[in-house]
Amino acid sequence: MTLAAAILAVLLALVFLALGTAKILALQPMRELAAEAGFSVAAYRRIGLLEVAGAIGLLVGLFQPLIGVLAAAGLLLLLGGAVVVHLRKGDGPRKYAPALVCGLLVATYLVLQLAA
Repeated sequence: MTLAAAILAVLLALVFLALGTAKILALQPMRELAAEAGFSVAAYRRIGLLEVAGAIGLLVGLFQPLIGVLAAAGLLLLLGGAVVVHLRKGDGPRKYAPALVCGLLVATYLVLQLAA
């Protein structure tokens, strides 16, 4: 694993641990985002669990690269779904940009891992 991939894995893990935990705890901003997206709080909590699992997978990937690649692939699918939800709702770039940027960062991590 390259240093760039390791740094990216840790940064992405921190982001997804924070976001996933906020969804699992159903903090008020996450409840509002769930309602805006048309999800129940329970469904949003499950998305949070997937985010936390992906973050843990990225960290495990520091020692077992295949696990990191699989976790990143799962997160990429999750983020793709988020972008699709925003586009179907007619949201503008301001709403879907975070998912798009995170998706690009996850894709970069994948490219770095697969190229190594």
